[in-house]
Amino acid sequence: MRLGDIANEQDPGQPQPLAGVRILAAEQMAALPFATQLLARLGADVVKVEHPTMGDSGRGSVPFIEDPQGRKVGATFLRNNFNPRSIALDLKAPEGVELFLDLAPKFDIVCENFKAGTADRLGIGYDAVAARHPEVVYLSVSGFGNDPASPYMHRAAYAAVVEGMSGIYEYKRAPGRRPMANPVGALGDISSALFGVIGILAALRHRDMTGTGQYIDIAMLDATMAMTDIVTNFYSMGIPDEASSGIGIVETFEAGEGNFVLQIVREHHFEKVAEITGNPQWLTDPRFESRAGWQEHFETVIRPGVEAWAADKTNKEAVTILSAEGVAGGESNSSREIVEDDHVAVRNMLVEMPREDGGEPILVPGNPVKMSRTQEGPETRVPWLGEHTDEVLAAELGLSAERLTELREAGVTS
Repeated sequence: MRLGDIANEQDPGQPQPLAGVRILAAEQMAALPFATQLLARLGADVVKVEHPTMGDSGRGSVPFIEDPQGRKVGATFLRNNFNPRSIALDLKAPEGVELFLDLAPKFDIVCENFKAGTADRLGIGYDAVAARHPEVVYLSVSGFGNDPASPYMHRAAYAAVVEGMSGIYEYKRAPGRRPMANPVGALGDISSALFGVIGILAALRHRDMTGTGQYIDIAMLDATMAMTDIVTNFYSMGIPDEASSGIGIVETFEAGEGNFVLQIVREHHFEKVAEITGNPQWLTDPRFESRAGWQEHFETVIRPGVEAWAADKTNKEAVTILSAEGVAGGESNSSREIVEDDHVAVRNMLVEMPREDGGEPILVPGNPVKMSRTQEGPETRVPWLGEHTDEVLAAELGLSAERLTELREAGVTS
């Protein structure tokens, strides 16, 4: 079914799949905000809890834009916070904790991604919330989980830390080179977010059947290991890191204009590449009888052969020819090229957020979950810090204007 056909089936009158699901999130940076952003795109109502003055630490990243009050809004925040409402609560203040616990029973899901143990110390951990709201689905995302048996439980972590610990950096390290950190953006964050979403959806289904909530504990290292499964799998089969390249060819090549990537990991793929690039002699060369041989002679024979064939072509032309014959390949795009790509436009994979300063719109990847009977959007821009504090506290807890002013003046909210 084509995306156009999917759009024809969509009924704008139908609710989104997660309509009515409510999420209270004490979150920052990327792992949990990416998860709640995805859930919001599927219809959930997300209320984001931030510190009254500092906000989500992702707001302090660079590059940044400024909000209407001249406060910095960093790129990490801009990528991961479409659609939630923001309330500002000081969770180190007893009144702020009490407001959080008062809010919790109004929500189906409560979640946090502090360093392990922090939520409990603040007084907003699972036990404290479940005491007020026994049916709660509670998600924690941290570097190494909240199991005291882990030797790493109290370590801080960002994506690159758990990526390196997963083994993928050594696995992909080129001979004579240092391992490259953070080669694909926020793999450690987004993998954790996706498994968090799966946990939430499964726990909601479980609650539908049993009436009981539960605690979900996502460790970023666990999630990243699941995404880099080849590392441990190959090790168990006797293939050390330095020999992992023997599986085949996964490399980039230079064309006359631009670069392209090929994944040649089956013999029939190698045969096709040899024929298409005008190198049929490779098929009878004993050096290429095994995949290990492809890699051993890659730089001296295969790369020069493929690149000689591609020298009078653009990367797109080379990929078009190879793909037509069943070879897996793609252009190595620049940032501009992927932004302007026809596939990206057809699949609605970029969302624009107009800037208050009149600059070019901020671009954020759209929702990759395409559904036949559910319309996408509309999306709302990222919230300014504390933009919805009064609105949420008045609606959910019935606080008066006078009480809201008192809380603001005491620094508990903003």
